[in-house]
Amino acid sequence: MLLCLRLGNLHDGHLKLVKEAKKHASKSRRIQFLLTLCNLALMKISDAYPRTMDQDKASLAELEVDVLFMPTVNDIYSRGLEQQTFVEVPGLSYMICGASRPGHFRGVATIVCKLFNMVQPNMAFFGEKDFQQLQVIKAMVTDLSMNLTIHGVTTEREYDGLAMSSRNNYLNQEQREIAPGLYKLISNMAAEIKGGRRDFSIMPSGK
Repeated sequence: MLLCLRLGNLHDGHLKLVKEAKKHASKSRRIQFLLTLCNLALMKISDAYPRTMDQDKASLAELEVDVLFMPTVNDIYSRGLEQQTFVEVPGLSYMICGASRPGHFRGVATIVCKLFNMVQPNMAFFGEKDFQQLQVIKAMVTDLSMNLTIHGVTTEREYDGLAMSSRNNYLNQEQREIAPGLYKLISNMAAEIKGGRRDFSIMPSGK
């Protein structure tokens, strides 16, 4: 059985996770559950995400997803957030993105841990777009001796290199034109590092 959990509207990046999970499901009859987390509610179901439920259901039906799990806030936090037990991964949660977003990865670890406990999957698939998130989840699974395997799936991108995201829908035209420049800059830097460059006092162009 393939179980897909999500928040916000699905795009091709999310559907790629479903397709990747199905590849692994066909390799072994011993796999009873596959968990694909298409997106994460951090500490509550957020109204900030776009919702296209009918469209999402149709997309999942085309991929022959067996179960769509749609828990409510009360299902996840029955005693309320103020009484909620937390899961926190030290070190990894406090650097890079986590340094400017206190509590963010505590929320990630907590909700993912709860979903794993509720569903008891054999495998879980996460996009590499949220790379720090992926490492936090891997560390949590190892530290808490959870009996499942975490798979990272390569980022699905738009035609101009921008990583697919539900929140891209909120970019205006000018922001949408600028956004792919970050990926181009990072790609150029990676190529120059592989070529031996170590001095980045003058940054490479994103063009």
